[in-house]
Order: sequence, then C-alpha cells, then structure tokens
Amino acid sequence: MPQVGENTFLAETAVLLGDVTIGRDCSIWYGAVLRGDVNKIVVGDRTNIQDGAVLHTLYDKSPKPSQTIIGSDVSIGHNATIHGARIDDGVLIGMGATVLDNAHVPSGCIIAANALVLSNAELEPNSVYAGVPAKKVKEITPEQSEQIVKRTARDYMLYASWYSEEE
Repeated sequence: MPQVGENTFLAETAVLLGDVTIGRDCSIWYGAVLRGDVNKIVVGDRTNIQDGAVLHTLYDKSPKPSQTIIGSDVSIGHNATIHGARIDDGVLIGMGATVLDNAHVPSGCIIAANALVLSNAELEPNSVYAGVPAKKVKEITPEQSEQIVKRTARDYMLYASWYSEEE
C-alpha cells in the first residue's frame, strides 16, 4: 500500500499503486501515475509531480531491475516520464522529459522540456541537459538554481496549499 507523508496534496485523479512512499509537503497533481507494482518508488519531501507525469520501474527480478528514487525539493514537469531513475535533491525535470532506467540525475540539474536521458546515464551536477538524447548544454550558477529550481519547488508548495484549503 502506498504511504503518503503529512501535508501532502494528492489530486483526486492521481494514481498511487503498490510500493510507493511519498514524503512530507509534496504535491501529486491531476493525472499523475506512480506505479510501484513491480518495484519501489520513493519520493522525498517538498517534491511536486505535475499533471500527467508517469513514474514506474523495472521488475525487481529482471536482469537489470530499477527503482525510482526521487529526492527532496524536486519538480517533475507536466507529462514527464521517470522510469526507474534516481533523481537527487533540488532538480527540475522539464515538461515532457523522459529519464530512463538506472540513470542518475544529481543535485542542481535541470532537464529541459522533451529531453531524453538514456538508461544508465550519469549526469554532472549543477548542469542543464537538453535534446534527444540529452546532452549537457551549460552549467548552472547558485543564483540560477535559486531562481529556477528552488523557486519552482516553493511555488508548487503554494499551489498545493490552495487546494488543501478547499478541503
């Protein structure tokens, strides 16, 4: 059964199935699917998974199993797909981006909209990745991280509070 932390907003059309653990102060938006039916999905605190995003894994008994591990203060954009990847703290995954099995996205990264991070990719921290397949296009300064990555995570905490007030 999924476990959901305190003060987390779950939209009524979000689907959490199987071995899914969500931290505190998160938001899982409309049409998002977190399907931990064949392996586990773990989401840290203050993370938002936006409308239409899909999180899944590879079966634990497959030749190369994968788990989806998402850190804290992460924003996963509309219609993004995270399949068995590890996303560290303070990351922004753009709309429509795909991150595949056993890829590692370290802290401070931005994955551009519609980018494709291939299986087993090891990205560099504090960098922007774009394209198909995703390639590093630039580094991110601490100021850019504050303005883009951290602001987006904070904004979604605010948005979630609007819906929680309605209940």
